[in-house]
Parts: sequence; C-alpha cells; structure tokens
Amino acid sequence: MNNVRGRENFYKFKKWIILLSRFYSIFPLYFRKKLFEFHRMTKGLKGIVLRYALLKSIALQCGDNVSIYPSVYLLSPEKIIIGDNVSIHPMCYLDATGGIVIGNDVSIAHGASIMSTTHRYENINIPIKDQGIVLSKTIIKNNVWIGAKTTILSGILIESGSIIAANAVVTKGVLRNTIVAGIPAKKIKGR
Repeated sequence: MNNVRGRENFYKFKKWIILLSRFYSIFPLYFRKKLFEFHRMTKGLKGIVLRYALLKSIALQCGDNVSIYPSVYLLSPEKIIIGDNVSIHPMCYLDATGGIVIGNDVSIAHGASIMSTTHRYENINIPIKDQGIVLSKTIIKNNVWIGAKTTILSGILIESGSIIAANAVVTKGVLRNTIVAGIPAKKIKGR
C-alpha cells in the first residue's frame, strides 16, 4: 500500500512547481485565467500541478499543497485567498467575485458551492435579474471539512474546526468546532 500523501509529493516537487508558477506570472492575468479554464478538465497529477501553479500566479494568495481536482469552477480566482493543505474536489463551484478566504487544512468535498455574491430583490417592480448583485466576502477558517454537495451562501463566516454535513445549505455563520447539517444548516453537536 502506498502511504505517500499529497503533501509529501508536493514538497518533493515544490521547487519545480514554484518555478512554473513564476513562469506563468509573466503572462497577463487574462491569459492566465483562460489557461486555468483550459486546464479545468486535465486529469491526474499533471492537472493538479498545472492548476495549482496557475492559481498561485492568479490568486491574491495561495498557500502550499493546494489540490484543485478536475471540473472545479472558480469564478474571479484573482479575488481568492487559500491557505496551506487545501483540497477542492471535483464539481465544486466557487464564485469569488465578492471575495473568498479559505484557511489552512480545509477539505471541500465534491459538488460543493461557495458563494460571495447574491442577487438584489428588494424592488418588486424590477425583475430580480435586473437589480444587480451584492458582494459579500465568505470566510472559511482553518481545519474545516465541507461535505459533498454543500452550499455556502455569501457573507458567511465558518469558524475553525467546523464540519458542514453533506447537502447542507449554510445561511448563517458556523461557530468554532461545530457540526452543522440540514437545510438551512443547524447545529447538530459540538466536536
């Protein structure tokens, strides 16, 4: 059985990955974002390395050992901050238009959605789609596990040590070391 974790592989090739990221940095942001989109479906270690090196050159901040698996959609990646040892699994959707901060040691399971925008809807005389959007930074602190198919709405703060159960819809902040589940997400128990 192979006991090598992703972080051991990362540190083995860190120098080369950093060089690749610096190389990408010479290109305009628009080109790097298009290249990131182009490699969205690239599979295997090659895809993870290419997406990481590109994201490191695009994001406000991107830590060590960040794994972005195939078919992850990142809108406005230049407005995201990601810590160390973060994994974002397939079919996730992250809209960072209003800003997303992801701390260290965070695992985001497949199919999760993390938002930083919402539609305005106050004026009943104007179609909702024509009322614009509200930008609200979403913050996920350290050591958080976000379950499969979870939705985290904009402006939410998820404190360290929390677990968001699969299929939960998070509509308000989550306290430290808390497990939440359901629609809307409610506290199940502490850790």
